[in-house]
Amino acid sequence: MWIVKGEKSLKCDICGKTPQFGHNVSHSMRHTNRQWLPNIHPVTLVKDGKKTRLSLCTRCIRTQHKLAKSR
Repeated sequence: MWIVKGEKSLKCDICGKTPQFGHNVSHSMRHTNRQWLPNIHPVTLVKDGKKTRLSLCTRCIRTQHKLAKSR
């Protein structure tokens, strides 16, 4: 059973990063399923003079911030 917090999107709208699956491995080498979630945040960006609300991972937020500073 996976716990999803709220109604947030689990996919980045720019890079497409999604949850990844793998195993927790204990000292006795038992493997149990686990999930790594991307760090997704709702962000409002101005595109073509219009505000658009996107779900972005923190890497894409940092990249967008750097692009805005360089312009």
